[in-house]
Amino acid sequence: IPIKVHDLITAAGETGVVEEIGIFTTTIISVDNKTIIIPNSKLTGDNITNFTTKGTLRVDLVFGIGYSDDIDKARKVIKEVLDNDSRILKDPAPDIFVSELADSSVNFTVRPWARTADYWEVYFDTIESVKKKFDEQNISIPFPQTDVHLFQNS
Repeated sequence: IPIKVHDLITAAGETGVVEEIGIFTTTIISVDNKTIIIPNSKLTGDNITNFTTKGTLRVDLVFGIGYSDDIDKARKVIKEVLDNDSRILKDPAPDIFVSELADSSVNFTVRPWARTADYWEVYFDTIESVKKKFDEQNISIPFPQTDVHLFQNS
């Protein structure tokens, strides 16, 4: 089995940290602290995603701004947030690009890299920091809306 104790994996439809590898079963602890026992036959006969082996992970985020907001200013704000977080790796450099002209927003895809151990903190802290910076810089984060036009027939 291409895993070892302490690896974070997804296997047999479950995600968790490998606690023990036995002859017939492997025990993982889920992210919400449940003990999950997986028969090794399921591990050897199906895909395993190991998040730990490379030591780094890409953090995939999407931020939407209003159509009337300045794209260059928003990109600069996002870049500042990423540059000011020491947990975000410089190499490979983060991607920041406009990825969609959606119904209610112009969407940026933002892809910084972090050490595996820092993944969730980087994920949540980046979302919060970008929101606060957008607020500071008066960059709107739109919500889905629908325009309704009423016509009166005489």
